[in-house]
Amino acid sequence: MKMRFALVLALSLSASAYAEDSAAVWKAKCKSCHGEDGKAETKMGKKEKISDISTEAWQAKHSDDDILKVITEGSKENAKMKPFKEKLTPEQIDGLVKHIRSLKAK
Repeated sequence: MKMRFALVLALSLSASAYAEDSAAVWKAKCKSCHGEDGKAETKMGKKEKISDISTEAWQAKHSDDDILKVITEGSKENAKMKPFKEKLTPEQIDGLVKHIRSLKAK
């Protein structure tokens, strides 16, 4: 019983740290263009006409694999969205995909 509790506690703490890390990476690498909430209501977001990635329509149109590919390889539609494969770990990129999904407007 103690071992099970310790495992559950460790997993929940690591999930929490993972979410915090993803939020920190978002803030450091993505927020300046996409904004805190993904709506791209930033100077650069408006200049580059970046889509609001929090909308239900955007979220439905883009699979996790699509999002992962753009983060990893950059965007063909917007040259300002550079690839992050050399700057972020695969775990950080996976975390960003989850973070983007968490931005979905309620």
